[in-house]
Amino acid sequence: MYTLGFDVGSSSIKAALFDAEKGVAVAQSTFPKNEMPMTAVKAGWAEQDPAMWWHAAKNATKEILSKSSVNSADIKAIGISYQMHGLVVVDKKQNVLRPSIIWCDSRAVEIGEKAFDAIGHKKCLGRMLNSPGNFTASKLRWVKENEPELFAKIDKFMLPGDYLAMKLTGEARTTMSGLSEGILWDFVSNKVSDAVLSQYELDRKLVADIVPTFGSQGELSAAAAAELGLKHGTKVTYRAGDQPNNAFSLNVLEPGQVASTAGTSGVVYGISETIKYDPETRVNTFAHVNHSKEKNRFGILLCINGTGISYSWIRRLTGSSISYSELNTLAAESPIGSKGLRFINFGNGAERMLVNKDPGASLEGLNFNIHGRAETVRAVIEGVAFSFKYGIDIMEQLEMKAAEINAGHANMFLSPVFTKTLATLSGATISLYDTDGSVGAARAAAVGAGIYKSFKEAFTNLEKIMTVEPDKPNEDAYRSAYSDWLGLLNSKLNSKGSK
Repeated sequence: MYTLGFDVGSSSIKAALFDAEKGVAVAQSTFPKNEMPMTAVKAGWAEQDPAMWWHAAKNATKEILSKSSVNSADIKAIGISYQMHGLVVVDKKQNVLRPSIIWCDSRAVEIGEKAFDAIGHKKCLGRMLNSPGNFTASKLRWVKENEPELFAKIDKFMLPGDYLAMKLTGEARTTMSGLSEGILWDFVSNKVSDAVLSQYELDRKLVADIVPTFGSQGELSAAAAAELGLKHGTKVTYRAGDQPNNAFSLNVLEPGQVASTAGTSGVVYGISETIKYDPETRVNTFAHVNHSKEKNRFGILLCINGTGISYSWIRRLTGSSISYSELNTLAAESPIGSKGLRFINFGNGAERMLVNKDPGASLEGLNFNIHGRAETVRAVIEGVAFSFKYGIDIMEQLEMKAAEINAGHANMFLSPVFTKTLATLSGATISLYDTDGSVGAARAAAVGAGIYKSFKEAFTNLEKIMTVEPDKPNEDAYRSAYSDWLGLLNSKLNSKGSK
């Protein structure tokens, strides 16, 4: 008995075929093989064509079926993970009206700030747990203000995962957890927020029908089944944003547990049973996948835009023929602290944890006589790890202590320099597991379909690959390098040039 999981990222679509009886992935695919493009019409903008996601999902599915030789009739359920906070708008015929305004687009920052003041900080934080910020609701308001003729044609707005589910089932639907990511859910009244809809002058009819995170969300249409090579009627039984899903994939479901990822963006995500929010909204609180009216499970999310994208940038500059594994080896040739070279990694739009400031990215302290490729690569990796430490300190102010960080053995967590730097500065043990977002979505689909009767049963065969402990003997060297980096960052944030 098998399930299929999709992970809709901004770089690629990943798919996994999961054997629910054995609890393991039997085939995986990533499409396209090179990163999907983002379009930036203006500085701070980021858009993608949703049709590109559907094309990639079809190709990834076909590759998986070819690799595995599994009969599509044996695939019992589909799960979806997706890049959070994006906006997709469609008309009554489900035609996409404009490119998706995706997660790292910062055009709606000012709109969110004005709404925060207008609705009231106390009301926003107490009911929606966040400022409207630069999230989905604010992006939809931007469309209303700047593209009124197009806005008038909108029948439904959705998140990226809702779009993929619509392509699969023919039904425009969303989830409570998804609406909470868009800052459209009122946790006090347990419904779509009247305050946000009123402030942004949005009709409730624009909100898609709400389905549970786990459970029946629709069935594969005949048309989609033909395009994918799957069986008509296969159930879609799960969808969640990529970071809640990443936490699920690591069995991070209970208060005090912490998950992390370091793909294009970096995230630290902790679970709480009590409402916790940052008055400055540098970190954000959303409904976790297992949140319910009866049992609070909130995800406290720290996001860093300039993470894996920093690493792919230095790889391109170093030479496209070099692999990430070779970059990791090269970085280890430089000592802790990169001989004084520092990398500020905020070059991918406004950063929430910096109160929506955008100080940009830069190499600081460069000396042509002592800094070579190894120091430059290591400085980039250390800069990303330092930004994680900066964010974890914010989370600890909310009493979210990261004693153990759980992560998939992927992306920047494949770098020994990154994991050792992060473990040493945070004081946390890092546990790395053999899983990713697409496998997590497939595993969750099995829960949603009732194949697994409990979360405990679902994670029986989750494999831990390795554990990384803090480097106590060299702690002073790591802390000295971080202190220098922090001083540079604070100088940039306090300068007039920081937006």
